[in-house]
Amino acid sequence: MSNNTQIIVDESTLSTTNEIRKAITQKHKKVSFTPTPAPFVKQRQGQDYVEIGYMREIADKEYAGWSWEIVKTEKGIWRTGDMVAAHRIQTKRGTGDFVDIGNDIKAANTDCMKKAMNMYLNIADDVYRNQIEDLELSDEMKNEILVIASEISESKMEQIHKLIKDQKLNTSNYNGSLSKLKRERDKLNEKDTSK
Repeated sequence: MSNNTQIIVDESTLSTTNEIRKAITQKHKKVSFTPTPAPFVKQRQGQDYVEIGYMREIADKEYAGWSWEIVKTEKGIWRTGDMVAAHRIQTKRGTGDFVDIGNDIKAANTDCMKKAMNMYLNIADDVYRNQIEDLELSDEMKNEILVIASEISESKMEQIHKLIKDQKLNTSNYNGSLSKLKRERDKLNEKDTSK
């Protein structure tokens, strides 16, 4: 009996898998960049937060079939998240007796759910400052700037290609870079026509 198992995947399966992966990524980006309506952003001790009801509503709307389960940290199932949170156990002043441990445990679970919904479902990323902007240029942007660079020179096109590859040329500086290249190209064209 051989331990060498070989998995053969055809191009169609790879393509479909890649499309599903892209769709999941786009869904998370969409949710991440959805602004949390102001009435749902609360404050406690100077910190912004969002209540669990709003987060559950977004989870129901955007991730149908989601579930919450407290799992042991030893489990390693794909797309299953685990989170921990703490909540201060309340005591009565003077006596030190516990007020209501059950409510404290429920509050800790709610805090844990909220943290997990933010971390794994990107809900209220704007409030918890977890948004990451995608700076990669689209294929159209890459093509446009490379064409203009090639009209200047081969070396300019290679330089721009390297900047794109290293992500030094990205969506945050694209418009300025494009304008600069157009001006450089136009100056070259003016020199050629004045000769």
